[in-house]
Amino acid sequence: MSLRWFPQLESLQPVERPDADHCTLFPMTDFGLIRVRGEDARDFLQGQLTNDIRQVTPERAQLSAYCTPKGRMLALFLVFQHGEDLYLQLPRERLEPVLQRLRMFVLRARVELEDAGGELALAGLAGDPCGDLLPALPEAPSSCRQEEGITLVRLPGEPARVELVDEPSALAGLLQGRESRLRRGTEALWALLDIRAGLPWVREETAEAFVPQMCNLDLLGGISFTKGCYTGQEVVARMKYLGQLKRRMYLARLEQTPCPAPGEKLFSPASTSAQGAGRVVDARPSPEGGCELLVVAEIQVAESGELRLGNETGPRLELHPLATSEE
Repeated sequence: MSLRWFPQLESLQPVERPDADHCTLFPMTDFGLIRVRGEDARDFLQGQLTNDIRQVTPERAQLSAYCTPKGRMLALFLVFQHGEDLYLQLPRERLEPVLQRLRMFVLRARVELEDAGGELALAGLAGDPCGDLLPALPEAPSSCRQEEGITLVRLPGEPARVELVDEPSALAGLLQGRESRLRRGTEALWALLDIRAGLPWVREETAEAFVPQMCNLDLLGGISFTKGCYTGQEVVARMKYLGQLKRRMYLARLEQTPCPAPGEKLFSPASTSAQGAGRVVDARPSPEGGCELLVVAEIQVAESGELRLGNETGPRLELHPLATSEE
């Protein structure tokens, strides 16, 4: 996708593999932003999302899920403050249906929800030298800093990653004169880094497929169990306190392409579930060949069974623990 607001990099050949030794600039046009403003903005979101919105500050972002009353995820947000307003970042394909659903519950609350994609741009930076390229980068995942009015949010994973949020002209001005020290990345590579970091974005094909804990949101700090009521809270809390969690998210590899689409089913001869052994969360081609995936799978199958894509003749998955997984 294009970096139209920073055309100096358009002529560069994009890199195709993660590189911690260089600073790579990524377009993030696969993502959209919902702006939430008004006197009741925080109270409104507090009653809708899984995390404690009171913890979001100009210095702190958070992951938070938006669920159905049955506790199934409709969206995963990166929530942060930019200026005086709150923003919900999610895959662009989910923005319009999620925005429409949130608006249904505004009622008399003094809150406005808008698609901010036409006003603000998102860009990602990855690589250790990015800390020398720009001043005052946030150091820990979910921490934020403001630089000349631009919001910088540190993301999890390796190499070190940060995203920039502001008007396109402001982002271009911040990077002006630094072109020779930047490389250009692709959206596919950024998505691969998200997979390796264990970020389970909800896609069209996986909407209402997973309870938050299935996607490790409790391990990622995306759920508050003390904040009080929100949509789907009863199901999410029951899964924690009654020990009913039978599925978790894992990093996986396939030695072949093309990569499966989000939502594709998994098979295991050891599974007795009518829902199958699991489903794909997301998958991208690996620079080393084959595909890297996030999958939600039955815990007992992942620990001791055989897991395949699709059916008994499908390719076998090689599972790897995520950094967020329980020991």
